[in-house]
Amino acid sequence: MNNINGKSPINRLKRAFLYKFAGLFPDKTFLELLFPLMVGYKLDLEHPHTYNEKLQWLKLYNRCPEYIQMVDKVEAKKYVANIIGEEHIIPTLAVYDRAEDIDFDALPNQFVLKCTHDSGGIVICSDKSKLNREFAIKKLKKGLARNYYYQNREWPYKGVKPRIIAEKYMTDDGNELSDYKFFCFDGEPKFMFIASDRFAKGEETKFDFFDMEFNHLPFTNGHPNATKEIQKPRGFDKMEELASKLSKGMPHVRVDFYDVNGRIYFGELTFFHWSGLVPFEPQEWDVKFGEMIQLPIIQ
Repeated sequence: MNNINGKSPINRLKRAFLYKFAGLFPDKTFLELLFPLMVGYKLDLEHPHTYNEKLQWLKLYNRCPEYIQMVDKVEAKKYVANIIGEEHIIPTLAVYDRAEDIDFDALPNQFVLKCTHDSGGIVICSDKSKLNREFAIKKLKKGLARNYYYQNREWPYKGVKPRIIAEKYMTDDGNELSDYKFFCFDGEPKFMFIASDRFAKGEETKFDFFDMEFNHLPFTNGHPNATKEIQKPRGFDKMEELASKLSKGMPHVRVDFYDVNGRIYFGELTFFHWSGLVPFEPQEWDVKFGEMIQLPIIQ
């Protein structure tokens, strides 16, 4: 593979141009142009073998209609509850079609607001008396107007109705809620990572990857490793079991959980980790993850 500097000023300009005119390109052309600028090597859709290449292939050719429900933050809860039980679902407080419809007075003192059709459109309120409501509405309105599909052609989001979901505010013994994200391949969890320092002031988020024996894996992907030792979560084995149930019959999906005071809650289903556009360092892990994905035969 010919690595190029995906972070070079020239590539940043090319990416900005490509995103500006994203709507003019069909999916395949857009991804073939974007991929080398982001990952550092040419996209091979005829013979994909890395993890990032195979995610692009799955975007283009594995379009199961059920995936639309699975990425909708409202509808996914119903899907997941039918498989692993309502006890693993974070309670929904309300669903709104518009940011202006949010009844802040009716919400509890602590809550979370999310757009149902994107990534990043989130407002976390730990104390309603200190919440800047105007800023929250502005952020959520921007999220609702965003067509997440066009960003990196994650096609399931194209069919999700933009809404806002209000959820119960969750903490783990009063501490930051950690994410536990399991990479599953046709019902088999193989790897996982733990995100930490997501809300630590002045700190970059940390990602630490592990195998199913909880051995730390020697690579980075998108964020550096933590400088402190990462403890195995109390509910690791239960999360692995639930991830297996939720991922059966799918070539690849990332299943995310929270462990809240020893109780496991579903987070989300992610079909395209980092949208398949973030390098692994060292690159050999891009290949190792890719070996786990058996691409379906498309008729």
